[in-house]
Amino acid sequence: MNLYVLRKSLFNYCLKISKRNEVRERGQWLQICRSKTSAPKNFSDYESTRRTYNIQVPQRFNFAKDVLEQWETKEKIGQRSSLPALWWVNDSGEEVRWSFEELGFHSRRLANVLHQVCSLERGDRVFLILPRVPEWWLVNVACLRTGTVLIPGTSQLTARDIRHRLQMSGAKCVITDESLAPLLDTVASDCPSISTKLLLSHRAMHGWGNLTELMGRKVSDDHVCMDTRSEEAMTIFFTSGTTGAPKMTQHSHCSYGLGLTVNGRYWLDLTEQDMFWNTSDTGWAKSAWSSVFAPWIQGACVFVHHMLRFDTSTVLKTLSSYPITTFCTAPTAYRMLVQDDISRFTFRALEHCLCAGEPINPEVMCKWKELTGLDIYEGYGQTETVLIAGTFKGMKIKPGSFGKASPGYDVQVVDEDGSVVSHGQEGDLGIRVKPDRPFSLFTEYTGEPERTAECFRGDFYLTGDRGVMDDEGYLWFIGRADDVILSAGYRIGPFEVENALIEHPAVAESAVVSSPDPVRGEVVKAFVVLTADYKSRDHKELIQELQTHVKTVTAPYKYPRKIEFVDHLPKTVSGKIRRVELRKKEWGQQTS
Repeated sequence: MNLYVLRKSLFNYCLKISKRNEVRERGQWLQICRSKTSAPKNFSDYESTRRTYNIQVPQRFNFAKDVLEQWETKEKIGQRSSLPALWWVNDSGEEVRWSFEELGFHSRRLANVLHQVCSLERGDRVFLILPRVPEWWLVNVACLRTGTVLIPGTSQLTARDIRHRLQMSGAKCVITDESLAPLLDTVASDCPSISTKLLLSHRAMHGWGNLTELMGRKVSDDHVCMDTRSEEAMTIFFTSGTTGAPKMTQHSHCSYGLGLTVNGRYWLDLTEQDMFWNTSDTGWAKSAWSSVFAPWIQGACVFVHHMLRFDTSTVLKTLSSYPITTFCTAPTAYRMLVQDDISRFTFRALEHCLCAGEPINPEVMCKWKELTGLDIYEGYGQTETVLIAGTFKGMKIKPGSFGKASPGYDVQVVDEDGSVVSHGQEGDLGIRVKPDRPFSLFTEYTGEPERTAECFRGDFYLTGDRGVMDDEGYLWFIGRADDVILSAGYRIGPFEVENALIEHPAVAESAVVSSPDPVRGEVVKAFVVLTADYKSRDHKELIQELQTHVKTVTAPYKYPRKIEFVDHLPKTVSGKIRRVELRKKEWGQQTS
């Protein structure tokens, strides 16, 4: 799609295309970057911040009105830096830069499209699948403004995944681009709740409202933001579990809109002078964390590079060419980056590097610092929370530990009875919710009270992970208490992969676990018991056939990169598969 043509007609707004004069402009940006420092800018030290942290939650709160419009006002009267609110580039050299005023202008118009043209009301659910294009940010803000509940999805979803999400959520509106519209059309008849389909495209498609055309009409940019309650539903993310289909994790306007202050102000340590690049896919909660709420709470510039695929040379060139001060990506990406020739580049603006999504290898941290002079600050959290724990500026970094509890959370290691264990003893990682439940915790797994209740034990919300706390309060990750696989930042439930495998006539039964991988940390491995008709088939060909099959029936990132054929699976007396035994076998092989 020609982004220049599309956005010229959509916004009547001048796209800033990279030209020689822009190279000079970027040079000026780099020259004015402040001196690098590892000292915190927004707080004095971790311990005092934890003692004094106290955010008062108002009865009514809306991020668009109470945060974004405030930065827009400051911008208009010259009380904010000259950095844009959003700075977007792509591999073709095209650029879009929006100030908070321009972000407000376009999002108010889109809010009027959603409400006036599409007849969406407060509380209606909007299913969004778009890649890293500027309109993704507009939809986020427009949903905030209208009080509609946003449900983001990754572009890697299959028809089955989309059908499940639409049927479970009862979404009334879907928004996507040309690449996924045909897939949505194949399931639309099974999803009666859908009343509006919006397409981001410069071409018309039957049955779809054209977002480009609708916003190009004389739509007013005057919109009064919905006066939402703090605890009102704001967004829903589908998250994978060990059993059953993905759950609808619901967050309120305050849990993310205010709760992610911890991320933006303290862990990322952003100010309005910073430009922050987070590489997360738009379908994941980390993108809401670090590409919307956390940076804009602080008035920082959100930088986006829309890459069709992750490319180390492109990432390194981007970090050296733009005034990016703060960078966050998955440990898998850092593992790939340190294998490149980083000496080719100079990162004059970069001063703060972070990672989240999976544990990072200490060797990668050491190699990155050796090559760039910068530490990597690790963070630990999940869709249901904001940052649970992390290494913060000014804190001693212990490679292998993901730091200490975040301000606002009392994180402990507990036993099977919910009692806090001694330092050095392994247990379940939990967040104290009694007597006071943190406002930055998810509301519920929508429509599933039993699965919501399963997350709590005694006075604690359980993260589902096992860990240890040392004598200094540092937390160390041991493994998942459940069987969810964390591969290259993706959270993959074995149930979904096993369900896909069992549909193939070759599979009698299967069990899916994590398996060590030097690049991705861990990958999906399937132990498969074959049906009689397929036991004599060539195993190499059959592995490829099963992998292709899984890619076609569920999101491609979930496919088993390793498959082992076995005669039987280990089971309990009651017939339940003992995945823990298989997982120990896999990870034991690594150290044997």
